[in-house]
Amino acid sequence: METRMKVLRVFKDLHRTRTQVFKEDLRALTAARLKINEEFRKNKHETSVENIQKMIKMGSDVELILRKNVLQVQHVGEDKLLLRPREGLMLENVPYCDRPRERP
Repeated sequence: METRMKVLRVFKDLHRTRTQVFKEDLRALTAARLKINEEFRKNKHETSVENIQKMIKMGSDVELILRKNVLQVQHVGEDKLLLRPREGLMLENVPYCDRPRERP
């Protein structure tokens, strides 16, 4: 029963992340929903605990990659793109410095 709960948690996490990452992009939201559902449905009858654990790990990794690395970009002109970063995704812009910082 514990494995079933983990599978459902990964399924819900993937769908929640999908709605955040592809917000307001109906085409991407639909494609991601179909792909997530297809993959879970395809492996619905898996009985090997080892394989299920591997798939849970893979699903968690995919969710992490989506959440941390995917940016939403929109075409706004012929040669222009609009970056739509999510809260918490962008890091503070720290300028590069060749010299190491001096410690007090």
